[in-house]
Amino acid sequence: MEIREATPDEYDVAGMITATAYRGFVRDDAYLERIADVAGRAMRTVILVAVEGTQIVGSLTLELDRRVNPDDEPLEAHRAHIRMLGVAPNAQGRGIGTALVAEAERRASRTGKTEMTLHTTEPMTAARAMYDALGYERTSDESLPDGFVLLGYRKVLGVDSV
Repeated sequence: MEIREATPDEYDVAGMITATAYRGFVRDDAYLERIADVAGRAMRTVILVAVEGTQIVGSLTLELDRRVNPDDEPLEAHRAHIRMLGVAPNAQGRGIGTALVAEAERRASRTGKTEMTLHTTEPMTAARAMYDALGYERTSDESLPDGFVLLGYRKVLGVDSV
């Protein structure tokens, strides 16, 4: 398996895989459309893909300097943020998500970031177990205006992340 930046001709496939992974965990199809729109965020973020042979089996969006949503508060200078990590359902449980997160941590560390943050949700039990195993600690949650709760996680990046 290779973890690398997505090329523009891979954006549609990466987005479809990520949206498929999120199906059943999101509240509405509009959010699935946002997740699938890799091209719409690729100019502001880093899009990593996991490739086995010639097939993309997972993707992750990494906010290093700019946010997926340009109207969001800017990241603090020391912080990177993981968004929209998804692995194809038929490839889950094989360490692909872990490999994507590890590469995101390496890239963040190489750019001088000392902290990685992310959000997930209560029903995403496999993701929460992975983040716990990778040394992420729980931080404050974010409640959206409609009451939906995003669980906060963070990890201090160090020598093991490079």
